[in-house]
Amino acid sequence: MKHHKTFFQSKIKQEGQTIIIEGPLPAKTLEQYNFDQSLTAFRRPDDQFKALKEIADLDEGRIIICRVEDTIIGYVTFLHPDPLERWSDGNHPFIMELGAIEVSLAYRGLSLASLMLELSIKDDFVENYIIITTEYYWHWDLKNSGLDVYEYKDLMIKLMKVAGFEVFQTNDPEITGHPANTLMARIGKNINDRQMQQFDEIRFKNRFLI
Repeated sequence: MKHHKTFFQSKIKQEGQTIIIEGPLPAKTLEQYNFDQSLTAFRRPDDQFKALKEIADLDEGRIIICRVEDTIIGYVTFLHPDPLERWSDGNHPFIMELGAIEVSLAYRGLSLASLMLELSIKDDFVENYIIITTEYYWHWDLKNSGLDVYEYKDLMIKLMKVAGFEVFQTNDPEITGHPANTLMARIGKNINDRQMQQFDEIRFKNRFLI
């Protein structure tokens, strides 16, 4: 599959600042920006910024960001699932994963996560994908949100629905290991019955084994 990427950009005004939401971006564009040092949800900021640039240059990789001037204050990543996870079984080019989404603490409450997700699906080519997101409670910022795991789960489901994601059942042990963990997926309009069957087989891997 040739992964086509079409750039989109939008802007909002907030307290005299212009926040730009844009992408997908290549690494050479990301290198022109700084990375907010409070973006620490997944790893140290410098390491996370390096990871974003590596993903951006993958054939299928998509990086959507929001920034103030030349500082990245939020991002969403899309790429093929990790080869060590069940979601990569079969190496299906039509299965993508929303790998991470994060917004700087100082800019939360502005719906930036929703705006990045909405922009990410403006490209018609995403209709050729099943995009999954595995929501694990240990990645959530429960401390700063003031929410418990179930309230945060409801928040994430509501957020992902903005971009057409739905909750799907699975027997994946990491998802079933805690009731707050959730599998969601966005089924592109161009996904056919065979592709959907392949996705179902991955969701319920080994279900007939005793």
